[in-house]
Amino acid sequence: MVAGVRRPGVAVKVGDLVELTRAPAAFSIPGDAWSGAAHAAASGTSAGRGWAMPLASTCLYWSGMAFNDWCDRRVDAEERPERPIPSGRVSPGAALAIAAGLGAAGLGIATLVGGRSALAVGAPLALMVVAYDAVAKDAALGPVAMASTRGLDVLLGAHASPASAWQPALAVTAHTAGLTWLSRGEVHGTRPAVAAAVTAGTVAVAAATAHVAHHDREAGRASRLAGVGLSAAYAVVVGRAQARAALDPTADAARTATRTGIGGFSLLQGAWLARRGRLGAAAAVVGAGPAYRALSKHWSPT
Repeated sequence: MVAGVRRPGVAVKVGDLVELTRAPAAFSIPGDAWSGAAHAAASGTSAGRGWAMPLASTCLYWSGMAFNDWCDRRVDAEERPERPIPSGRVSPGAALAIAAGLGAAGLGIATLVGGRSALAVGAPLALMVVAYDAVAKDAALGPVAMASTRGLDVLLGAHASPASAWQPALAVTAHTAGLTWLSRGEVHGTRPAVAAAVTAGTVAVAAATAHVAHHDREAGRASRLAGVGLSAAYAVVVGRAQARAALDPTADAARTATRTGIGGFSLLQGAWLARRGRLGAAAAVVGAGPAYRALSKHWSPT
């Protein structure tokens, strides 16, 4: 079969759809909106049905992954011929339609869940996803553009009062920037200086998160301890993988650090949820980690 060409009438298989959208990475999504909603609630602003906002976020994330593969179909034909489009398992037209459908679903769900205030955050988020994939990905500020989408995702959870969630949004943004920067070495390897800088950034994010959690006098003792503990776990798990990439800057090490960084979202989000006393939500987010790792063995999240 010719790369990028699919026989007419052949439906996209579930496994191919999972691979196209990097579905396992969706386990890193709910904590964004939930941490934003928790901070909005702490400020006295109700986020409405905030528990359902991750549905919108997940659709927008999957949309971005599918659109990313559509934009990269020619590059992937050379560098990653096993991907769904260049291998011929998903046609370019089908991938684009999937991306558009998921994007529309994400904005629709966000509006249903949070009304105009959610749409006011969701629309720029969707535009940034498209802009990153189509224009900014290979630019010098590409990691910053990508990071802004995850920061906006946190603010989507706090849509009625976005300013209340600036701290977790900034932490998630910083983590995503480092993760994206390091992921550029997944095919040809990274540079020791890049991996070292990303490792230092992870440690800084962990320290800042732990500091905020520890000194939050409005939080209970259990919440403070959980926030500090999860921050430390985030530094160890994510930072260790990144430090290994600094010592061994190969493509395999960069891919491993990237996968670990995606899984590390749950620890960072859990710390911010714990800080606001949402220990149940923090446990749910962190508990999704094993499922992410199990699925990642079968379908790549990057």
